[in-house]
Amino acid sequence: MDVFVEIIPGTRARQLRVVEGNRETRFHALWLRERAPNAETLDPRTGQRLIEAAALPLDLSLLEASCDGERIDLTFSDGHHARFDLRDLHPAPRSRVVQQRWDASLTELPSADFRQALDSDEALAAMLESLERYGFVKVSGVPLTLDGMMPLVERLGPLRRTNWGGIADVKSIAEAYDLTMTQRGLEPHTDNPYRDPIPGYIWLHCLSNADSGGDSTLADGFMAAERLRQQDPAAFDCLTQTSTRFRYVDDSAHLESEGPLIELDSRGEVIRVRYNNRTERIPPLPPEQLERYYAARRAFFALITAPELTLTPKLAPGEMLIMDNYRLLHGRTAFRLSQGVRHLRQGYVDRDTTASRRLTLRRQADATSPSLQEPA
Repeated sequence: MDVFVEIIPGTRARQLRVVEGNRETRFHALWLRERAPNAETLDPRTGQRLIEAAALPLDLSLLEASCDGERIDLTFSDGHHARFDLRDLHPAPRSRVVQQRWDASLTELPSADFRQALDSDEALAAMLESLERYGFVKVSGVPLTLDGMMPLVERLGPLRRTNWGGIADVKSIAEAYDLTMTQRGLEPHTDNPYRDPIPGYIWLHCLSNADSGGDSTLADGFMAAERLRQQDPAAFDCLTQTSTRFRYVDDSAHLESEGPLIELDSRGEVIRVRYNNRTERIPPLPPEQLERYYAARRAFFALITAPELTLTPKLAPGEMLIMDNYRLLHGRTAFRLSQGVRHLRQGYVDRDTTASRRLTLRRQADATSPSLQEPA
């Protein structure tokens, strides 16, 4: 393929034009200079930058540019010379699992086996890919011990500790300090939006369950948000643009944070939902703004509680749900205990360690793929 490069006239020699077949790209001189692939600019082992990019002269320009079809040679006005591989000028897109939106028609829950995920990198990778794709995964075969989830947690990274400790009990008690410790049903919610950062993943392990009720409820917050965008764009915009507050206070903790109920990234895609009726405290905004917010919140609530968007699995002893707390809204139906106790254990694991483990396992699998190996 023919490659043509030139320093673009009229840009004070601060832009490089690269034409590769039918693709034309323009690169800024500073962008090129701060990532020059040599040991003076980037550490050869870590790939981290050695120079202070913010200290480079803002009027830095290109003096010379040439290409041999595979590499571009550049000379900069600060006297630096660099050779770029054409492939490195077009970084591979961020590796992302295609997230599958779902509703109550999802007949087969994403699942994993505890022992297999513990013993096999391949099984662990599959579990994490399912978690990323659907926002939750049901794990079977978890030991019926208080810390039964911990060996698998430790395959990813540290357990997130909160003011409740590490793994906490979720069971009905006489003098409940939180509504999760009662027998009442719980509306769909995300956990701990009053923390900063908000816990990334919820691990909910069942040791025993109620003989009547106590079913989990799961709703895909991303699906609900997209439906709201389609059905009521004004309500969607309101919930993405209005920041509300969340607050939790007890004798030993005072936690507050804020954010919109629906959060978007720079491309306008939904990346997080927050919903927790028990702890939300909307500020005293102007009445007209509150009118719009209350109507929009009601519309969103109607979606996250709609039967057509809700799954109702019941965890059996030895089963565990791992849930994306930035995406999944979870709750439970009310329950009655005629004997025994409904006892679940819950812990949190952060997003960065979970994502790092998934991406590392994928990179290792790609490196050992037969299609990538040199012929014998």
